[in-house]
Amino acid sequence: MLLCVLTAFSSKADEGMWTIYNLPPQVYEIMQNEGFQMSYNDLYYGDNALKNACVNFSGYCSGVVVSPNGLVFTNHHCGFEAIRSHSTVEHDYMLNGFYAKSYEEELPNKNMFVSFMIDQKDITDRLMAMGLEQMSRDKRALLLDSLTNALTDSVKRIDKTLHVDIDPFYEGNKYYATTYQDFTDLRLVFTVPKSMGKFGGETDNWMWPRQTCDFSVFRIYADPKTNGPAEYSEDNVPYHPKRWAQVSMQGYKDGDFAMTIGYPGSTERYLSSYGIKQMRDAENATRAQVRGIKQEIMLRHMRADEAVRIKYDSKYAQSSNYWKNSIGMNKCIDSIGIISQKAAFEEKIRQWQDSTGYLRGKLNFEHMKNLYAANMVPDRTFYYLMESFSRNSELFSRSMRLINGMEVKGPADKPKKQYFQFADNSNEWDEALDKEVLAAMLKNYAEHVDAKYLPKFYSTIKTKYNNDYTTFVNDLYKKSILMKSGKKIYFNKKKFHKDPGVKFGEDVMDIIYDLREEMARNDEDIQLQERYLCDAVVRMEQDMPHYSDANFTMRLSYGQVGEYMLNGAPSGYYTTAESIVEKMNRADEIFEYEAEPIMKELLSVKDFGKYTDKTTGKMQLCFLTNNDITGGNSGSPMFNGKGELIGLAFDGNWDSLSSDIFFDKKLARCIGVDIRYVLYLMDKWGHADRLLQEINAQ
Repeated sequence: MLLCVLTAFSSKADEGMWTIYNLPPQVYEIMQNEGFQMSYNDLYYGDNALKNACVNFSGYCSGVVVSPNGLVFTNHHCGFEAIRSHSTVEHDYMLNGFYAKSYEEELPNKNMFVSFMIDQKDITDRLMAMGLEQMSRDKRALLLDSLTNALTDSVKRIDKTLHVDIDPFYEGNKYYATTYQDFTDLRLVFTVPKSMGKFGGETDNWMWPRQTCDFSVFRIYADPKTNGPAEYSEDNVPYHPKRWAQVSMQGYKDGDFAMTIGYPGSTERYLSSYGIKQMRDAENATRAQVRGIKQEIMLRHMRADEAVRIKYDSKYAQSSNYWKNSIGMNKCIDSIGIISQKAAFEEKIRQWQDSTGYLRGKLNFEHMKNLYAANMVPDRTFYYLMESFSRNSELFSRSMRLINGMEVKGPADKPKKQYFQFADNSNEWDEALDKEVLAAMLKNYAEHVDAKYLPKFYSTIKTKYNNDYTTFVNDLYKKSILMKSGKKIYFNKKKFHKDPGVKFGEDVMDIIYDLREEMARNDEDIQLQERYLCDAVVRMEQDMPHYSDANFTMRLSYGQVGEYMLNGAPSGYYTTAESIVEKMNRADEIFEYEAEPIMKELLSVKDFGKYTDKTTGKMQLCFLTNNDITGGNSGSPMFNGKGELIGLAFDGNWDSLSSDIFFDKKLARCIGVDIRYVLYLMDKWGHADRLLQEINAQ
């Protein structure tokens, strides 16, 4: 029977983002057959388990500990904001890179952390015994919050530095409790210049072949007495981890076993055909259209002024990444025919349901279709509104902070003397860019949504400004007290609600409330139908292991190093130093291929010494595996069969950008930066001898 299961499962052996604590035996056996050499205990249990070297990096990426003194590797784009925040025109670490030659020079970072997963367990039965299944969404949320607090209190009695999160798995059919330990003193140690850390920019983003040296180095600091988490202090010392990953200089070959352990953010592989259609038309198409306009304005201002570039480098990168992802995903959805494939699978489930009676009276495909249809227009409008205003305008951001609650200053017993006050944050945004983006967004929003979803101020723009959005925005910034940093804003006075900036935010919020109310009429039923659908899939295919969609908890994926067919020809599974020099020579055509002369010199040498691959005789830069990854996996360690570090995952490929909803084994690839490329630049460009000795690559 086991042999039959393995045979059936082998056709999709490389698909899956598996929770490690309950890794199915069939999956582990396939991993062994493909070259995995570690015992399961060495993977998960005990202080020396490999999972103890893998971290959640600041809640949006992954990373890996690579030394006994707490060095952490992650991607350059994961460290992007930290690098940018330390940069000035005089000391531009984004442009020039950075290397701390001593512990004292390592740079602390606000609001950054690494989180270690300590333990995970299934608590579904406990929650069902408490009546979760019969509760409304709001009551479910209250119960989950209450149990989370209770479990956290219980682990804190053992170790006060621990906390527990409860997350839904399998669309809410299962719930796991995960214990974490967070370290919040995280310091920047090393980064290459942006020209290498983001080589190719948006031209190469999501594309193969790649030559990007996408890495940065941080260090975890700890309490000197306990070696445990501590708030930033000059007295803190480098953390001594339970486990760190051995960095390998041995490379890889075509077909070699490869494994990632990281924190993938979100997939929707169980999503219905109706949900995929809504994702394509309401979410992805909207994001691509709006961000295309915004990014053109941002890039023009950034290229004209270095100070503006430093302020917006990170914002532009964050925006453009999923702009291109949305374009590519929609292209794949249509070219592969994912919606029709999903609909055909749903017909198979419907027939199975009719024959078995499972979830009869609950899972109803026609009802699901009608629910999604009713939500299409408000959902699409909501995405247009959020993409147009949220995080695009300093004025809007300030108005939202006021409306949604920010720190109140002044005497508590004298309401009329209480006030808000915005600090001067002019080092984070540029007024000319900000105003031009907002004017463009106002115009674009009006052109793409039904008139009933226009905020009230659009009447003012039409009657008083003759639809001149630029003049309207200029007046907003000139007249609103919100834009006067340091000014006291007395919110209990009549003129507060007459302020044009405040009114602007309130008008937008009125539409947000209306849209949320309109969508909420069906949202809970949609989620329930999607939960039933996932339940039916798992039950119908109960002879095969099923992984849950990604939800930014630790996951393992496995597969092999290897190429794929790209435009009818083999893609190759690695890139070489020669290929990046070729691109650098085209910098006059594509500005994102520009790099410092020293980089071209270092990558043009004839002999790369110990960094040369023993099999190919080449200096290999990036490589492909068929590991299953998504956003959040950035910075995930890529291990060989011995659990040794051979690279860092940093991207997927354009040809399979629909993999969040449909994993195509023939096309889906993980792009990683070769760890030898990382070490080469640390050595030859950075002369980071103290770090290389600490890492002790073998």
